[in-house]
Amino acid sequence: MNAWRIGVDGGGTKTECILLDAAGRVANRHTAPGCNPSLVGHERAPVILREALQALMAGRSPDPISRTLLCLAGSRSFWKEAASLLEGYGPVETAPDSLPVLELATRGQPGLVLHAGTGSFLAARATDGALHYAGGLGWRFGDCGSGYDVGRRGIARALLELQGWAEPSRLAAALRQHTGLTDYIANSRHFHLAPDAHASIASFAPHVVELAGQGDVAAQRIVADSIAEMAALVDAMLQRLFPRATAERPIPCGVSGALLNTPPCLQALQALAANRAWPVRLQPILEPPIEGVRRLLLASG
Repeated sequence: MNAWRIGVDGGGTKTECILLDAAGRVANRHTAPGCNPSLVGHERAPVILREALQALMAGRSPDPISRTLLCLAGSRSFWKEAASLLEGYGPVETAPDSLPVLELATRGQPGLVLHAGTGSFLAARATDGALHYAGGLGWRFGDCGSGYDVGRRGIARALLELQGWAEPSRLAAALRQHTGLTDYIANSRHFHLAPDAHASIASFAPHVVELAGQGDVAAQRIVADSIAEMAALVDAMLQRLFPRATAERPIPCGVSGALLNTPPCLQALQALAANRAWPVRLQPILEPPIEGVRRLLLASG
């Protein structure tokens, strides 16, 4: 009997959906706005999810759905309750948005992954198979190594330069060009009053990383400081979960997200790994999280 399988990866920036046919082939894709309830609200988040699922299945035959896997950012209890209200999508499972990138990094084996997009988190699968999560506190609390954190640090430095209290770098000029505003007050007001503050601040991160790659010392320091805070979480995970790992027997450590895989960020991470003697094998993950969702669906049979 024909049957569909549905997979969803939902974060703060976008909600990606895939539909697999009975042979495991991708039959349809749909991308919707982000559905993280911490950003869009608890009322809007499930609406975005339902509309995305409806768009994914629009015009499809009424064949049964054997499984729906929702890998979503935000409260697990919130999404479990929201999933229980979905009808017509077969058995619905919920999982954290860290699970797909962990799957891409370790293929179901022990190891960990560092992920940074607008937000950031670490995830690990211990030697006993247990899953662990660190960071991902949300933009209001920093999310070290994330686009938001790098953007926040870059804007703060640029604003101090516009005030005349920090050594000039190219960050102030980049901020002026980014916002189209010239002075400190106008730029400060722009970010304080932005209705989508987290996304507005994170949008400056690519400029900081670009300047770091061009040798701007202030931008390089910002990238290094942000990733160093993420590295402290890596230290804690390695010590607690993988105390027997060694340089001769390293564990896989995926590096996921467009931000972390830029040369300035990856180089800063590699330097930290060397300085701290992490017993890991750093592996850039260039596939999108939705590919991890697809693999999880296929692994279920």
